[in-house]
Amino acid sequence: MAAAPEEHPAEDLARLAELHGVATSYRPAPDRTVQVSASAVTAALAALGVDASGPDAVRTALAARERELRERLLPPTVVQWSGAEPATALAALPAGTRLRVETEDGEERIGEERAGEQRAGKERAGEEGALIADLPLGVHRLTATAPDGRTGEACLVVAPDRLPAPPGRSYGLLVQLYSLLSRRSWGMGDLGDLAELAGWAGHTAGAGFVQVNPLHAAVPGAPTDPSPYRPSSRRFPDPVHLRIEDIPEFAHVEDRERLSALLERAGRLRAAVLDKGALIDRDAVWELKREALEQVLAVPLGPGRQAAYDAFRAAHGRALDDHATWCALAEVHGSDWHRWPDGLRDPRSAATARARSALADRVEFHARLAWLTDGQLRAAQRAAREAGMPVGIVHDLAVGVHPAGADAWAQQDVFAAGMSVGAPPDAFNARGQDWGLPPWRPDRLAATGHAPYRDLLRALFRYAGALRIDHVMGLFRLWWVPQGSPPTDGTYVHYDAEAMLALLALEATRAGAVVIGEDLGTVEPGVRETLQRRGVLGTSVLWFERDWEGDGRPLPPERWRADCLATATTHDLPPTAARLTGDHVDLRDRLGLLTRSAAEERAEATADAAEWLALLGSLGLLDSPAAGPPGSDEEEEIRAVHRFLLRTPARLIGVWLPDGLGDRRPQNLPGTWDEYPNWRLPVADSDGRPVPLEELAASPRLRALLDVLRRPDAGPTT
Repeated sequence: MAAAPEEHPAEDLARLAELHGVATSYRPAPDRTVQVSASAVTAALAALGVDASGPDAVRTALAARERELRERLLPPTVVQWSGAEPATALAALPAGTRLRVETEDGEERIGEERAGEQRAGKERAGEEGALIADLPLGVHRLTATAPDGRTGEACLVVAPDRLPAPPGRSYGLLVQLYSLLSRRSWGMGDLGDLAELAGWAGHTAGAGFVQVNPLHAAVPGAPTDPSPYRPSSRRFPDPVHLRIEDIPEFAHVEDRERLSALLERAGRLRAAVLDKGALIDRDAVWELKREALEQVLAVPLGPGRQAAYDAFRAAHGRALDDHATWCALAEVHGSDWHRWPDGLRDPRSAATARARSALADRVEFHARLAWLTDGQLRAAQRAAREAGMPVGIVHDLAVGVHPAGADAWAQQDVFAAGMSVGAPPDAFNARGQDWGLPPWRPDRLAATGHAPYRDLLRALFRYAGALRIDHVMGLFRLWWVPQGSPPTDGTYVHYDAEAMLALLALEATRAGAVVIGEDLGTVEPGVRETLQRRGVLGTSVLWFERDWEGDGRPLPPERWRADCLATATTHDLPPTAARLTGDHVDLRDRLGLLTRSAAEERAEATADAAEWLALLGSLGLLDSPAAGPPGSDEEEEIRAVHRFLLRTPARLIGVWLPDGLGDRRPQNLPGTWDEYPNWRLPVADSDGRPVPLEELAASPRLRALLDVLRRPDAGPTT
């Protein structure tokens, strides 16, 4: 019988884990180290295809891994930063190694790795140096042949040393798109609304960008998971965001009577939210839009439109076929592919091929929807740029996908079976977190040259002026939780961060797009510095910016970092009005979420707000300081908060759109499920009355706030 994991010689298991990128400990704070359990390490290794079930298995696996690393000529991916010395993997090759590079354009180049002393000296200019230095940016194939006959192949990423910087300093609006209803939308915000908001904010408010939630395809269900952070696919967008009337074929639908009936039903859905205070019903919206799209897509495409669609299908190839096939199969068998008939659980099986053929019309329908949505996303970005926005639309990349969705089905070979992404215990959640998202396997990613990640970035950058990466620390490591275990019994698994960053830099540069990393919470030492060095902007939220290594007081504006998006709040945090008035404490008290007495929580919240307001007052940022407690002059205090953000050197400043109307309700309240209507609230005013886009653009309160940000003297002080 195999020994229990706890009986392993600790040093053997630790060494095996290290060689596979699995952590045996982590540091939640500089002065504290936490050991992870042997069972968590063993489970993570098993998910990577490594047997560590007993002492003998550990020793065998360790010997095999050491032999593999010792004998291989190249790692799976080699990164060459533009203008830098040759990559470490190349410099370590034996002298006389022959190199052959096939560029991504199909060109072949050959050179020789020179002697070690030449590589190390200042006069390194041999064939190898010229070969690498002259390569164009891109993802190439490298083959090395050593003098002893060993060969190795690798994906060679030649990347710019930094990502594009924001074109000057600007401010922008942050909004959850579904919450932004106009009098034309069908019960939730759509891409037509996004284009309208961008046009207004750019032309009349001087905004430089609009940041939205992830618009990835959702997993259909009854009800659908409303969280945009648990999508079916991150590569393809959700057609629920389509503005149906903006599809060219809409004008040529023959059954106008039926279409009119759908428009009337859509009007009732919209009125229920805007006029009667109902929650956003995504499923009802999609039911109506799907019925309309069945008619719209029955209209033949003209030759130009057909050619554009054919080009889209060719560009996305098998990935689009897989996505559309999953959508078609989900209509027949339900949205959890784990419960489908055995043959259909494999996207490459003969049964799936037969089903794809039998469902060809539905596969075509869903492929067309992906194309139409992509087109409206690109139109929204064009509208933003035409309105004078230097950045445009900032899209959000979720950290993972739903285990039952299309990506998890189509990419089973690169996902870690039996694992879920989460977070270890911290000051905010003593029990840790399990997000229910399957992680990519770093070894399988590397073996493909990180192709799924590369293709994902390329797809998103088609229509993004900038990309926000949720939990950007996931490019370096993710907390893996074994299925059936609590989040406390997990461990970190590391990724090839250099390769991930290089591909990010490459694709962002090709698109001319900015990248913002959400780096809040526990961050591994050195990660923020690495991201900054490569040009990835961070995220700084006012309420968290304190001198944590000093007196703990609010950080003065001149000490904030410059390479960041600075905001007062986020979708997961209370709006600024709730912070100032203490409404966020009352909400959590009503829902039974407090871990201390309500009096203690209110006292701490009041003191926190008062401390910040005192700093704002001392800097002369409050035009008319209120005599009462925080929130006494809520509108002026919110404006002062944003005047403070302007005093920082932050390259980008974000305004949570509901802050401009006094909305006190968070869009998402972590720690709740059905206790709170997460992801279903329309933008509202201070009384909770929904405000349509048309009224929002005319709001004196919002205009007064935006006037603060577009003043001629809006730059940081010196």
